[in-house]
This record gives sequence, structure tokens and C-alpha cells, in this order.
Amino acid sequence: MSKSVVIVAGGSGTRMRQSLPKQFIELKEKPIMVHTIEAFFGYDPAIEVVVVLPVAHRAKWEDIQKQFFAGKNVQVALGGSSRYQSVAAGLRLVSGDVVAIHDAVRPLVPREVIAESFQAAATHGSGVAMVALKDSIRKKHGSLTESRNRAEYLLVQTPQTFQVDLIRKAFALGEQPVFTDDASVYEAAGMEVVPVEGSYRNLKITTPEDLLVAQALMD
Repeated sequence: MSKSVVIVAGGSGTRMRQSLPKQFIELKEKPIMVHTIEAFFGYDPAIEVVVVLPVAHRAKWEDIQKQFFAGKNVQVALGGSSRYQSVAAGLRLVSGDVVAIHDAVRPLVPREVIAESFQAAATHGSGVAMVALKDSIRKKHGSLTESRNRAEYLLVQTPQTFQVDLIRKAFALGEQPVFTDDASVYEAAGMEVVPVEGSYRNLKITTPEDLLVAQALMD
């Protein structure tokens, strides 16, 4: 089984209250996305990496690639106006049998989560990292709310890993407004999304508070 990963790096720094896109913000003296890519090379040094980012960020990425990933199997795809279009661009460059799709700003993804997602995808077609809710949830009804059973819900993370031919078929069906992630694209094509155990360490860094938590976890 040959493995690939599409690293989706289309974020901005808006919620981080910084002009620098969040994937380029430094965490322990390296850009966040460098830690993310290193996590996948740590799992499999031979993995094929495809980084998807806006054209405006390409020069910045090229500097990072020269510094941290010279000689590594890393390709670049230019992102579109939506996550769907960006992932589709990345999938066009993938040559592996199984592909993980992962947020560039989830640098603390544990190796066992990556491994389990690839194994599930190789066996069942898909393997998507998920964790149980820890807080209670309520459904909004205008200005009112209604309790929901949190045991019936899961929080979805990345990696979201699939057999390449299956996820390409799903993306070929076209974009829909209901798509929130890659698993929803796969599911809309009539295929089953298989959950694998995620990790609460695998946080998505989108706010200054997230960055502080990530720094603490790395200490």
C-alpha cells in the first residue's frame, strides 16, 4: 500500500488576529504546518506529501520547503475558492493507493491516529478520525434551545483517509453546499464513512487560545 497525504493549507490569520496566515505562525520555532508535515514523515518517511495553498502563499511556502523539506517527496497544488476545490486540486497530484486529507493547522496529530486511519481506509475504503463530545449540546430553535443526547454525536477531525480511487470518484460528482468536509463528500457518493479513534491532542489551531494550548502540550 503506497501512501499519500494532502495537507490543506488555505487558512488566513483572521481568528488568530494576525496578518500572517495561521499555518505559517511559529510554534516552537517552526511554522505550524512544518510540525504537521513532520508528523506524517515521522509515521512514514516515504509518504508522498501534497501541500495545497493559495497562489499568494506559494513564495512563502517555497522558502519553508527549502529550509525544512529539501529533497523530500513534497509537491504543491494551488488551492481553489473552497475547501472542496482545494482538496480536489490536491487529489489530482496524488499517486498513492490510499490518501489522508489533513488540516495544516493540526500539528499534534498522534502517529497512532494516522496509522489507524490508513489501516481502516485500506481495509474498508475510509478511516476518519473522530472523538466523543465532552460538553453537553443543545439544538437552537430561534431564541430557544433543546437538549440533545451527546452520546449520539461525534466530533470529526482530520486525518480523513480514503482509498484514492474511491475519494476521486466522490469528488468527480461535483460540489454541493452541504459539504462540510471530505467525509461528507464521500458519504454523498453513497459510501460509508468508517470512524477511527481520534485524539483530544489533535486540536485545530484557529485562535490565540488554541496556540497557547498547543505550546503547552509540546512542552
